[in-house]
Amino acid sequence: MGALCCKQDPLDLGGEVDLSHFVLLRSVGKGAFGKVRVVQHKGTKQLFALKYINKTKCIGMRAVDNIISERRLLEKISYGLTVNMRYAFQDDENLFMVLDLMLGGDLRFHLDRLGTIPEASVQFYAAQVALSLNYLHSKRIIHRDLKPDNILLNENGHAHITDFNIAVRFQESKPLTSIAGSMAYMAPEILQKRGYFAAVDWWSLGVVCFELLFGKRPFRGKTNEALQNAIMYDPLRFPENHSISSHAIEFLKALMTRDPNSRLGYNEQGFARFKAHPWMQGMRWELLEHKQAVPPFVPDRKRANFDPTHELEEILLEENPLKVRKRSPKRSGSNINMSLKSHTSDANLPEMSPEWQRMEEKFLPFDFTKPVETLLQAEQRYRIQEQPSIRAQNEKHGSYVSSYSHQTAATNTTTTTATNTNPNNVTPYTANTANTGHNNNNNNSSNYYYNSNNNNHNNNHINHNNNPEDLSRKV
Repeated sequence: MGALCCKQDPLDLGGEVDLSHFVLLRSVGKGAFGKVRVVQHKGTKQLFALKYINKTKCIGMRAVDNIISERRLLEKISYGLTVNMRYAFQDDENLFMVLDLMLGGDLRFHLDRLGTIPEASVQFYAAQVALSLNYLHSKRIIHRDLKPDNILLNENGHAHITDFNIAVRFQESKPLTSIAGSMAYMAPEILQKRGYFAAVDWWSLGVVCFELLFGKRPFRGKTNEALQNAIMYDPLRFPENHSISSHAIEFLKALMTRDPNSRLGYNEQGFARFKAHPWMQGMRWELLEHKQAVPPFVPDRKRANFDPTHELEEILLEENPLKVRKRSPKRSGSNINMSLKSHTSDANLPEMSPEWQRMEEKFLPFDFTKPVETLLQAEQRYRIQEQPSIRAQNEKHGSYVSSYSHQTAATNTTTTTATNTNPNNVTPYTANTANTGHNNNNNNSSNYYYNSNNNNHNNNHINHNNNPEDLSRKV
């Protein structure tokens, strides 16, 4: 009898995805309130990166709308040189996004290890990142947080853009005005608050290439104000006695021009100039896009290309380790009000808040192997299923939403995760991990963090949102 009481429910891999569908492997990243863990799908045996965000901390940092926005944005992105979302779901404590797993580490990791990156490698990464930016901009998406930490290499050495937490949709007729991103990589027009478009991403690419080539950023200051002034007004200077080619110097100057309209890469004409630039001579763009070009650097597959302390912290310090939990009955509508009345003395009921309810309704399940349900259909289905009176009324009138639409999910056939089943040598999708000390010449002058707790991060984020349509808070 004792065995019967402990019997696990049968696993339904064909049902709605949840944490029980995955084997939890090692922890590989940690952000402000989110963590990253390697997981293996129990059915396909594919490895992925699981990004999970604690709901209570999310509410406390007022970032609910940003997480929902990121999840919606990722559903619309499917490109061979971006880190794509494969699944999304939630339980009572966390929001989950399952992403492509990159085995080669991020460029911050390699920069810290090497000091500088060889010019041939920087050329290769710049070309592939440019293809990703061109794809995003064609879909009217600005990344706004391009930096070495957010460029990941796969096991073969191809570069992918990740972390769309403060990415935003834009319209050509309406410039963005909010200040968002990592200050050291921000374009001057962001700091000048004069409105900006996708050209800001190309400036950031210039800063990234400069940092990879020279081991330090082009603009520095001992205070935040000094750093801002340097970005807006200081001339672009290069280290003396460097060995970088003249074509590379001209390439950096063209990316970091303060005139956004003439910036290399920006708009269709600017991207054509980018590909035709002498520093990009010899690049085979179609092969680069399909990851068929030979990378100049292949990460060591025998080593873990990430900080091992994340795993130690999870084992030794985590008081509430991640595990599969059954969901409690959902609360919504009048049920929430009744629960509040009966628990008014309990101050620890975040699930009763409007923010908690918004996560329930808006952070929708996603499974890239199944047809895509539109957001409107899913929200209607949720409300109908949770509110019996509405459900009965809609069933009476024949309008009950019970099935997915027949749109097909856009899938990426060029990712490497499908053939990777080795759980012991894995590298993360990083979730805003701390800089490990590289480039301390900045004296933390570029540091802004959403929770005002720097903790010695060198790449923290500034987020001043003046546009209600632009969710610019950084997780």
